[in-house]
Amino acid sequence: MEVRAVGKGLRVQPRKVRLVAREVRGDHAVLALAKLQHHKSKGARMLHKVLRSAVGNAMENNSLSPETLVISRIQVDEGMRLKRIRARAQGRANRILKRTSHITVVLTEGEPFAMPKSNAKPKPRPKFEAPKPKKERAAKAAAEEAPQEQSAEQPETADAAVESAAEPAETIESEPEGEKSEEQ
Repeated sequence: MEVRAVGKGLRVQPRKVRLVAREVRGDHAVLALAKLQHHKSKGARMLHKVLRSAVGNAMENNSLSPETLVISRIQVDEGMRLKRIRARAQGRANRILKRTSHITVVLTEGEPFAMPKSNAKPKPRPKFEAPKPKKERAAKAAAEEAPQEQSAEQPETADAAVESAAEPAETIESEPEGEKSEEQ
């Protein structure tokens, strides 16, 4: 079953409404209304009004549920142009065209709309540390600079540390429990 709503002579340029109409064409009516409600353009406001009217027509005249309605067609046509004149220099004038739109929304009955469920868990928020007082920052910076100066002055100790790390450490063998009891 098809349900229609038409808005005629709406004071918004058709080109701007068509941009928004592409975004919601084929969507469920409930989802499209939510998208259009949070869109900032004037064309979205006008399209929202016509779509809301179509949903209201479906509920009132055909007793259809809004969750089952799908946008099958959105047509944006050019309406009447209001011709205005803007005064220019040296007695000249330029013509200004204030364009209007005719918006037609056709809804059909489809599958019920269900919000998609996500299995993904939200990412944990990063934890930020409070800034440290200046005295602590200065002390920490001084502590970091001191070891760098020592390592630059004593390159032999760094080589010795690497060599000692390469040698195997002595292992202490533990005696079995049975031998300890004989000695006591």
